[in-house]
Order: sequence, then C-alpha cells, then structure tokens
Amino acid sequence: MAKSNVKRVKSSEIELKDKLVAINRVTKVTKGGRTFTFSAIVVVGNESGVVGHGLGKAKEVTTAIAKGIDDAKKNLVKVPIVNGTVPHSQYGKYAGAKILLRPASNGTGVIAGGAMRAVLESVGIKDVLAKSQGSSNPHNVVKATLDALMQMRDARAVAQQRGVSMQKVFNG
Repeated sequence: MAKSNVKRVKSSEIELKDKLVAINRVTKVTKGGRTFTFSAIVVVGNESGVVGHGLGKAKEVTTAIAKGIDDAKKNLVKVPIVNGTVPHSQYGKYAGAKILLRPASNGTGVIAGGAMRAVLESVGIKDVLAKSQGSSNPHNVVKATLDALMQMRDARAVAQQRGVSMQKVFNG
C-alpha cells in the first residue's frame, strides 16, 4: 500500500476520533472445550484529511477495541480533500473488495455503505458518492477504500509532479 503521494502522519500531533467498524467473535475448539476471542476493526481520523485503520484481537471486546485503536494510530495517512469531497473519481481494490468513489456536489452527504461510510466520515469527507462492487467483507472494504483514498491527488500535487504551474493544470 506504499504510494508515492502518501504522507505518513504521527498520531501524537493530532486529535483523533475512533469509529468501530466491525466486531467478530472467533471460536477456537480444543479438547478442553471452546475458546472465544474477539477481533475488532477500527478506523481513526481527525475529520480533516487524516485517517488510519487497525485490527485488534483479545479475549474481551473492550481490550480488542483498545488494541485496534492503538494499531490504527500507527497506520495514519494524509488524504486530499477539496471542498468537503474527493478531488476526482477513483477506483480502489483490495483482495475481493472493489470500491468506486466519485465527487459529489455540496449538500449530497456521504452516500456509502457501512465499512466505507466509517472510513469516509473519519477522514472528513462530507459529500461523496461511493459504491462497493465486490466483496462486502468489512476488513477488505476498509482497505480498498483506503487504497482509493491514497491514490487521490489534488491539483497542487499534480502540478508539482508534472513540473508545471497550477494555471497550466487547469487550462492546458
């Protein structure tokens, strides 16, 4: 998932809000009986362009969530947002999950399903049209959404990459 235009962020510098995406109870059957553990996938973000996801596993739900939050804080990335929406249409893929993100006009809201909605709201996107076209597995949907977001480039990044002025990006 290492993209050239992705900026890593340190969690100590910003105020983060966490969202629980999914909890899964896992059963391990041994000769002594069944052992239950929980896995929790969590998304954290500052609602202004920074987002990360994490997975926590433990014997109790609260511990699993806490571990997930700690893991998410280690995987923070900066995402470009233009006027509360994404800069351009983007396709993201991870394993069987396929995601399509499209910019939307002001007032549209976040039109997205469960796991995708958590990621988009955590990053601070207010208006977007999103479609999940493959697997609905929340782990893969979150990773596919982050893949699409990490491929996003704003006009300034495009101008810098091409070595031209901002005027030239829009006009020529």
